[in-house]
Amino acid sequence: MKSLLRIFLLITLTAFRPADTKLTIFLCGDSTLADKRPADNPETGWGMVLPEYFDTTAVQIQNHAVNGRSTKSFITEGRWQKVVSQVKKGDWVFIQFGHNDQKAADTTRSAPAQTLYRQNLTRFVNETRAKGGNPLLITPVMRRKFDEKGAFVDQHGEYPQVVKDVAKELKVPIIDLHTKSQVVIEKHGVEGSKALFMHYGGGIYPRAPKGIEDNTHFSRYGASVMASLVVEGIMELPIDLKNVVKKSAFTNKYVYELPKYYTPVFRKDTFNIIRYGAKADGLTINTKAINQAIDACHTAGGGTVLVPAGLWLTGPIILKNNVNLHIAKSALLQFSRNHDDYPIVVTTWEGQESYRCQAPIWGVDLTNIGITGEGVLDGGGDVWRAIKREKQTNSQWAALIKSGGVVSEKNDLWFPSEKSKKGNELPNAGRILNGVRPTQTELESYKDFLRPNMISLTRCKNVLLEGVTFQNSPAWTMHPLLCDHVSIRNVTVKNQWYAQNSDALDLESCRNGIVEGCTFDTGDDGITIKSGRDEQGRKRGIPTENFIIKDCKVYHAHGGFVIGSEMSGGVRNLFVSNCTFMGSDVGLRFKTARGRGGVVEDIYVTDVNMTEIPGEAILFDMYYAAKDPVPQEGESNELPTIKAEPLNEGTPQFRNFYIKNIICQGAETAILVRGLPEMSIKNINIENAVIEANKGLVCVEGENINLKNVTLLTKDKTVMQVQNSKNVVLDGITYGNDKDVLLKVMGNRSEGVRLLNTDAGKVKKDIELGIGVKEKVVSKK
Repeated sequence: MKSLLRIFLLITLTAFRPADTKLTIFLCGDSTLADKRPADNPETGWGMVLPEYFDTTAVQIQNHAVNGRSTKSFITEGRWQKVVSQVKKGDWVFIQFGHNDQKAADTTRSAPAQTLYRQNLTRFVNETRAKGGNPLLITPVMRRKFDEKGAFVDQHGEYPQVVKDVAKELKVPIIDLHTKSQVVIEKHGVEGSKALFMHYGGGIYPRAPKGIEDNTHFSRYGASVMASLVVEGIMELPIDLKNVVKKSAFTNKYVYELPKYYTPVFRKDTFNIIRYGAKADGLTINTKAINQAIDACHTAGGGTVLVPAGLWLTGPIILKNNVNLHIAKSALLQFSRNHDDYPIVVTTWEGQESYRCQAPIWGVDLTNIGITGEGVLDGGGDVWRAIKREKQTNSQWAALIKSGGVVSEKNDLWFPSEKSKKGNELPNAGRILNGVRPTQTELESYKDFLRPNMISLTRCKNVLLEGVTFQNSPAWTMHPLLCDHVSIRNVTVKNQWYAQNSDALDLESCRNGIVEGCTFDTGDDGITIKSGRDEQGRKRGIPTENFIIKDCKVYHAHGGFVIGSEMSGGVRNLFVSNCTFMGSDVGLRFKTARGRGGVVEDIYVTDVNMTEIPGEAILFDMYYAAKDPVPQEGESNELPTIKAEPLNEGTPQFRNFYIKNIICQGAETAILVRGLPEMSIKNINIENAVIEANKGLVCVEGENINLKNVTLLTKDKTVMQVQNSKNVVLDGITYGNDKDVLLKVMGNRSEGVRLLNTDAGKVKKDIELGIGVKEKVVSKK
């Protein structure tokens, strides 16, 4: 009886269940958008990625596309009938065919462009509309083909134009994926566009033991790019479908607009360094054996070079194409502390061409490289770095002197050697400025000063750094320069807090990538974005752009997330989210100076938590002077005289920052904006923030500065100060109850400072302070 009752209740509930209110998008087409089986990996249809770009609470996507289908076979096999029978009022049907309709020799698929192809498209449109649905036509996506001169070749003949003609005749919305995809393929170039399609060596995927060269079907990266073009086309049309496109966590940005990046994969073959004579005895220098293993791996077509568990001593390692250097769990790769093991090479230093010692890990002009694993790489940095007296206790300083080395005349700096001391005291030692190069004799006389970055990768494509720990770097730890498609995941960097120039990560003039799940604890900046310095950086003119930085933790560092100061080639289109900064001198640190030039713009930050920040939680500063952000005892951070200088190519610019959902417990200053009289900092938007600090907002030479729903819990009795700034809107500011001054506006060039929706005691209405204000105080009294 109970079983019958359960069945009755189930039938009753099902009968009265509300109809599915979700909008449905039906995808009809061929292999370029079809779902794939696991065995098809890495082939990916753009329809497989499309759901990631829609709000799935409001829309569902049914992918009916199938490999090899044309408009004709899609109908004759009954696939179209299956789609149209399900269409309900308001649904959308995406229709993209053409690749297989062209196959004149195949009578099961051939559909001539001007006759059957046109008729079938017309049928799809009319029958969709008859059911109350909305047809959307999409022109065929491009294949990849270039001629011998590198010019792109269109292989689609009349078919794209027929789609356009049908769309015009029947007044159907259309996405010209044919044109959009060609633009993208050409932009990637002859070699770069291979990443969009399936170009893989042998021994990587089971389906292709001898490799794949397929210029029709997409990699996961290519499918993501093509799906984003489809959504871009939707957003350009006057249709309601754009209302269900998925918004990202970033201000005014959709998910499809976020950067795309290619992650390299490697052959399964493994080359154990032991086979090449390496010994984990703590005595043998394994430089030759490790580099021989890398050479053999490269010659064989790529794979993994394995550093197994143990302590391995080595000099510089030279990476090669298609090689993944894998540091196994419980492996320590210890780089030599002997300066003679590191030849002097031409590279860069702090954004300028320079001679330095070769990096412990070195790669130039490479494709598909990786450093992965759970092991540790130690750069031996203590034999390279000078150390400041103020950053040591008395006992530490005494021990340092006892260890050897030399001390400066003022007894305020310790150097590992006389050569190190000489280089530190020479201006621009090792730099190549205005074409003038130091002689080899000069370089040798201060070689110990030419400390290398730990990982130097220059003009490399498809880079993966994953899982490993880098520690004790001589200078910058990870330095990708002019690299494309960089993936840095779950990497740990540990350097001494007093290790100057030991930035954890410096992305310089790099494009497209992700920094995810990393943990940094270092003596200089944490996550750092650069693009060259001064005239050399401007001449290079390559910005760092299109990066996602998320789920990272930074402990001690000069800054948690940093842009500059070497940003002369520009920085743009960065997306930072879900990061935590604990004890970094500054949280969000954006720094530059006169002479740099360059434009930093379109920077998006959301969901950042900070604790115990000695300096500013959020800092925009155009007066960077290569000093620590928090003065040591006896130092000062006084500004130079603030006076206007003529505008020129060396005038830097900060603009279009969108920052929201910030929490900071403890800082010296909550928000500091400090622009130049001749070039204000523009379009800074900070929303939904709670910051506990000694000082609140200090804004000097800012323009279009917008704070909304910001809580400033300050010790200073003055919550906000604005000087010589324009169009500053302070909307919904919350503050402590014991403040004397809510807002102080100063300077005879302050204009349009507005206080909105803020309880300022007896101030009952919005306040606007206009031009000519020398000083105006809005107080609670």
